[in-house]
Amino acid sequence: MATAFLTDRYELTMVEAALRSGRASCPATFELFTRRLPDRRPWGVFAGLSRLTEAIEDFRFGPAELDWLSDNDVVSDRTLDWLSTYRFGGQVDAYREGELYAAGSPVLTVEGTFAEAVVLETIALSILNFDSAVAAAASLISCAAGDRPVIEMGSRRAEPMAAVAAARAAYLAGFASTSNLEAGRRYGVPTAGTASHAFVLAYPSEKEAFAAQVAAWGPGTTLLVDTFDIAQGIRNAVEVAGPELGGVRIDSGDLGREAARARALLDELGATRTRLVVTGDLDAHTIAALGGAPVDSYGVGANVVTGMGAPTAGFVYKLVAIGDPGDAPGTPQRPVAKRSAGKASFGGRKWAWRALLDECPRRLGPGAPSADGPVWADIVTTSPQSPEAGARPLEVRAIDAGEVVHRPALAEVRTFHAEVRDAIGPNGPLVLDRR
Repeated sequence: MATAFLTDRYELTMVEAALRSGRASCPATFELFTRRLPDRRPWGVFAGLSRLTEAIEDFRFGPAELDWLSDNDVVSDRTLDWLSTYRFGGQVDAYREGELYAAGSPVLTVEGTFAEAVVLETIALSILNFDSAVAAAASLISCAAGDRPVIEMGSRRAEPMAAVAAARAAYLAGFASTSNLEAGRRYGVPTAGTASHAFVLAYPSEKEAFAAQVAAWGPGTTLLVDTFDIAQGIRNAVEVAGPELGGVRIDSGDLGREAARARALLDELGATRTRLVVTGDLDAHTIAALGGAPVDSYGVGANVVTGMGAPTAGFVYKLVAIGDPGDAPGTPQRPVAKRSAGKASFGGRKWAWRALLDECPRRLGPGAPSADGPVWADIVTTSPQSPEAGARPLEVRAIDAGEVVHRPALAEVRTFHAEVRDAIGPNGPLVLDRR
């Protein structure tokens, strides 16, 4: 599907005016960053880069799109001609997908002409805001879960295509599997799922429902035991499947208390190896509170795909440097910046590195974290030279001269995120050092 219409009209009204004034061809640099992290989080997780580069490849105005723009008088014939041959020919540098970032970190840099770069604003923000929000929530949840696997089960709480993207983002951030089949087919995310309460209610008795499920999937299946009474549900499950029952799932009640009771009863019935899965409005806080409960795995839905658990990453896409029509390649661009109250930006193309900073409060000034010892920082400068010995560059070239040159496999992204998160720790802090 062409992605050019997944955008806001004002992108094209800007192109129209820029073409008329002769400014459309000006060399320009845009950066994507967030001014603040939500919920006092120690860091964000950059996700969605692979989806964005694919969307940029498919950003085309075909006959259907051009006809609609013409029929609705959105732009002039001259702009329609320009759009008919649109292909992004610039370059994109970005943090690697799965990387952690601080508020103010330039996680995406787009360089090209003003017109070809400005039209990518909406698609970049749409993909990266959503995927990064889900990934941050999923990463914090998987941190809280420790070595207990988490299943992403949020498909029914999101728009269908957003649900697929959410499953991918949650998996790269540490979830073990998803309930969403399209995410399994499209991205290779492991899928999991057994039955709902509707299945149990469709039979004359709970035992008959369990028997039907076991007959289809064997005793290693996971049975949902809280439709009526949890204790009796467990007894029925073990009676039907035997002590080799794979797992039981509890979706309601005081999960910590019910998990303890369920484990004791399963052991009493001889089902000592039966796994205990809990679901039901879980988030990082409730999972952390269940750390001492005898739970084997979790299922998380709404709180990883919706605003409750995954508030927007808050990314903005801002012009930071601009040249003039006809500038020779390599001509320095003029830094530009907003000065709006509460929304001021910093001009000039930035480069970013990660390093450990000693004496963080002294280095960064008032309001810096009062952590003991060194603190991880994104060091951001307007020079491409490394500012600190041993600092790690954070950006990679994702698109070069319009061609995608960075296509890591999802498994590689997932491993990279785990390594970065383990190095910094679930509580950070990760700060910005602007030089």
